[in-house]
Amino acid sequence: MSDLTEISVRRFREALNGQEYVGIDDDFCIVNIEKGDYGTRLDKPFRFDGALLIWCIKGRLRISIDLADYDVDDNTLLMCLPGSIFKLKEIEEQTTDFHYVCLAMSKEFASGRKADLGKAFSNALSLMDDPRVPIREEEAQMMADCMEMMGKMANSDIKYMKDGVRAIWTSMLYVILGVLDRKGAGSQLPSSRSRVLFEQFLSLVAKYHDRYRNVGFYADKLCLTPKYLSKLIKTATGRSAPEWIDAYVILEAKNLLKYSDNTIKEIVYKLNFPNQSVFYKFFKARTGMTPSEYRKS
Repeated sequence: MSDLTEISVRRFREALNGQEYVGIDDDFCIVNIEKGDYGTRLDKPFRFDGALLIWCIKGRLRISIDLADYDVDDNTLLMCLPGSIFKLKEIEEQTTDFHYVCLAMSKEFASGRKADLGKAFSNALSLMDDPRVPIREEEAQMMADCMEMMGKMANSDIKYMKDGVRAIWTSMLYVILGVLDRKGAGSQLPSSRSRVLFEQFLSLVAKYHDRYRNVGFYADKLCLTPKYLSKLIKTATGRSAPEWIDAYVILEAKNLLKYSDNTIKEIVYKLNFPNQSVFYKFFKARTGMTPSEYRKS
C-alpha cells in the first residue's frame, strides 16, 4: 500500500498507455478505448485535480469515486468533480461491444473558457450524490460531434487552436448542463451570488480542510461573518457549513486509512487533530466505526 497519487492530464494519458488519444500538452486529452483495450493503470486510486468525464458508450464499468462504487452502463456519463478520488474497479469483458471515452482537462484549461461556471456549480450537489448522468440519443450525438471536433482541432496547426478547443468544450458543457437540469436532482442555488460564494467556499474547503475545520476561518477568507456564511450555505444546499467541512475531512481520513501506509498517529498529525482521542471520537461519530475498524474493513 502506498500514498494516494495525484496525477496530471499528461500522467492520466500515460496511464492509458497505448490507447488512441488526442491532446494538448498537459492541458487536455480525449482517450478513446474500445473492446480489447484493457491495458490501463487506472485500477490504482488516484486524485485528479481537474475536470474528468468518463462516457460509457457501450458495455459496463464499475468505478469508485471518493470510496463509493458506481456501475456505469450504456450511454451514461460519469462526471468527477475536481479533487475526487478515482479508481477503475471492473470492466465487464463479457460484453460483445465495449467502448468508452475519457475526457480529462486541467483545472486551469477548463476554467479558462468564457462560460458561466456558476451554472455548473449549481448542479454540483447532484453530482456529489451520484456522479452518473444518463444521456439521450440526441445528446449523445451532440457530445460525440463535439468530441470529434475537439480532437480534430487539437491535432491541427491553426493559430488559435487552444481557444477553439475551449469554445467547443464550452458547447459540450452546455449539453451536459441541460442533461443535469433534466435530471432534476441538483439543488439549484438561488442566486448568482450564492453560486459564486458556494463555489469559493468549496474551493477553500478542498484546499484547507486538513488544517482548518472552523467556519470562522472560511468566513474570514470570504470577507463574511461566520453567521452569514453558515446561513447562506445552509439555505443554498440544505447542509450546514460544518457538515461540508467535516465531509471533506472524513473523506481525506478514509483515503489515508485505506490507501496509505501512514500510522493513525501520523494521520492525526496530517489532519491537524490535537490528539488521537479527539480524532477517534470525530471519526466514529460520523462513520459509526473507529479508524482502526475502518482500516481493517
